[in-house]
Parts: sequence; C-alpha cells; structure tokens
Amino acid sequence: MTSSAPPPDPDRHPAAQPGDGPRLGAGERTELDALRHRVSALEGAGPAVTDRHHWLRSTGSVLLILLASLLSLLAVVAVWADSIVRDTDRYVATVGPLARDPAVQKAVTNRVTTAVLAQIDVEKLVKDLERAASEKGAPTAAAQLLGGLTGPITSGLKSLVGDTVERVVSSKAFDTVWVDANRRAHAALDKALTGESGGAVSVENGQVAIDVAPLVKQVKDRLVSAGLQPAALIPAVHTDFVVFASKDIGRVRTYLRVLEIIGNWVPVVAVLIAALGVYLAVNRRRALIGAALGVFAAMLVLGVALTVMRAIYLDHLPVGASEAAAAAVFDALVRFLRASVRAVGALALVTAAGAFLVGPSPVAVRVRTGCGRGIGAVRDVAVSTGLPLGAVGRFVHRFKRWIGAVILAVAAIVLFTWSYPTTAVVVWTLVIVLAAFAIREFLDTGPVSTPSAGAHLH
Repeated sequence: MTSSAPPPDPDRHPAAQPGDGPRLGAGERTELDALRHRVSALEGAGPAVTDRHHWLRSTGSVLLILLASLLSLLAVVAVWADSIVRDTDRYVATVGPLARDPAVQKAVTNRVTTAVLAQIDVEKLVKDLERAASEKGAPTAAAQLLGGLTGPITSGLKSLVGDTVERVVSSKAFDTVWVDANRRAHAALDKALTGESGGAVSVENGQVAIDVAPLVKQVKDRLVSAGLQPAALIPAVHTDFVVFASKDIGRVRTYLRVLEIIGNWVPVVAVLIAALGVYLAVNRRRALIGAALGVFAAMLVLGVALTVMRAIYLDHLPVGASEAAAAAVFDALVRFLRASVRAVGALALVTAAGAFLVGPSPVAVRVRTGCGRGIGAVRDVAVSTGLPLGAVGRFVHRFKRWIGAVILAVAAIVLFTWSYPTTAVVVWTLVIVLAAFAIREFLDTGPVSTPSAGAHLH
C-alpha cells in the first residue's frame, strides 16, 4: 500500500524557478535598488553627454574651417606679394608685357617727348637762324621774317620729336630696353617697397617711378641722325615714368612688407588648420566639403575686392596721370594674383565635388555605379580578348585604398610644390587624377573566387 505525499503549498514553499538567485535580505534589496537607480540615471544622461560632446566638436570644427578660409585669402595675397618683391623673373614676367601695351607706349611717348623738348631752346634756335641769315647777307626783312617763325618751328619740333619718340617706343628695341631696365630695377623696387630708396626705382610723393633716361638717349641719337644738330647738345636727362602712384603708398608698402615676411608660412598654416577642422568634425566628409566651399567663397571675395580696389585706385590718380596707362599697370601687377585666385578657387570646387561624389547621396551613388559599370564592361572585353590581369588584378584589388591614397597624395604634392599653379595646372592635374583612378578601377578584377565545398567533394 502506497501513500501519496501531500502537494506542496506554494504559499509556504514557493518552487524554485530557473534563473532565481539567492534570496536577499532587506538591506541587500535596498542597495540593489539604489544601484539600479544610479544605472538608470547614468543611462538617461548618456545621450545628453554625447550631444554636448558632438556640439563642442562641431563648433570647434566650424570655427577652424572659417579661420582656414580667411587665412587662404591672406595666403594667396602673401604669396603674390612675396613673388613680386623677391622673384626677379616673376616681376619681369609681370611688367614685361607692358612694353607692348598701347596705353603705356603713349604715356611713355608723351613723357619722353616733353623731356626732350624741354632741353631744346627754340628761341635760341630762331635767333641763331636770324644771325646766320644776316651773316649770309640775307635782306633785313627776311631775317625779321625768320624771327616770327617761333611758333611754326616749335610746332615742327614737337612733331619731329614726337614721331621720333613714337618710333623708338614702338620698336623691338624698346622691348629690350624696358625688360632690361626693369630687371636691373628690381632690386631697387625691393628697396622701394620695403621703405628704402635710390637706384632706378624711387618712392617720392607717393609714387613708384622708373627712370627712362636710356630712351631719351636713343631719341637724342635718332634726332641727330635725322639732321637736327641742336639735339646733340641735349644733356643726360633723367626723367621718371610712374609705375604706381597713391597717397597711401606708405601704408601699402608696410602691408607688402608684412606679407613678404609671412608669405611662405601662411599657406602651410591655412592647410593645417583646415585639416584640423575636418579631423575634429563629427562628419568629416561634410566638413571637407564645407572647408572647400569656404575657400572658394574666400577666393570669390578676393576677386570682387580686386575689382573694387582697381576702381578706387583709378579714381585717386594724381593730376595729369594717364588713366589708361595706370589701368594697364594695375592689371599687369595683379595678373598673377588673379590667376592664383582662379586656380585656388578651381581647386576648392574640385575638392568639394570629389568629397560629394564619395558620399552616400543617390546622385553620388549613381555616378559611381555608372562609371564602375562602364569601366568594368571595358575590362571584361579586354580580358575576353586575352589581356592577362591575374596577379596585377589581385594586387590592385588588395591594395585598392592605398593606391587611391597615393594618387591623391601625389596630386596634392604636385599642386603644393608648384611655384605658381594656374587654373590650367589644376585642370590638368584633375584630368590625370581621374585617369589614374580609372586605370585603378580597370585593373581591379575583384576578389579571388574560391572553390565551393561541393566542388572539393567531387
């Protein structure tokens, strides 16, 4: 006979459930509740801390990128100022074309003509003619008639001298004289822009002027050859052709001196600050786009500023100065600065476009997919015709990212070390980079396919 045990009373002895731990006392339960409360509080504060951290990073990134954009503007101006002051070949390449500018030729012609005529005493020439006529026995009336020819003789001399000067200035010899004079004057120009004076270039009354005495000598020789013997008495005349004139030349000189000193360092500092701003950003790709567009905006502002400065400069020319010649000189002096503005602006736009195209936007994905499919189709055709890409394809696929990094690094080094990159240099560098990436994509045959397990069994 068997007896059955009474069922356990669940209220008195609850059955152990899986995962139950040891029973806790009142004190232990209180500590556990406190611990859970603290964990919940920390978890609730986590997003706020993260948001504050991201806000600080984003704010710092934006400030650094803005600073880099402003420094990029200053860097372009500093490099230009440094090149004008220190690089003789650059300076000659800047002012050399002015020898062929019609406005400059006309201004030089007027200046040299005035200087030559000032050395010819027309009244003395007429008196000498009267005396010569009397000595030759000419009638008194004829001699007196010669005395009344002062006006026509003066007009004829002006025409003769002016034509002679114009022929000298418009000849190829003037190109040589102009370039040689400016090359010799470059050291003096350096002194002029840094506060000293003397030599072929001087700074007086707010003007930077070049002595064109060699032209006066050539005109003198040509006048003597043409039969105007009184021209042989013209002494060595030192007359100036104003290259730049401004009441604020002292202030401009100070600014150029400062830019000359910092010219080699500002570009490096600007790039480093921009790189730090991009690195600090939460979304670095977007930060790179923002930095590139910031530099482009800075170049746009600088281009507008040059146009405004040109108008202001021409409105404040000294009395009697040729506005056309002054405009030609201004445009020549800032020609390379404008070229640098366009080159840096183009590089910034290319960088922004490249950063956008590597992003996840639908447009970027479609562009990448379309290019990849096109290059892949060409590769498949080449492989089907017998082009061996085995080892090369595997190598390129394995180190694809590193190869891309090297291509970009080489392009950056070329642009950064190029003495004076122009827009054409930027465009050709972009073309070569795109071609290099296309070749990389063409050589990438994809991952090596491994045999399946079923194939091994068979």
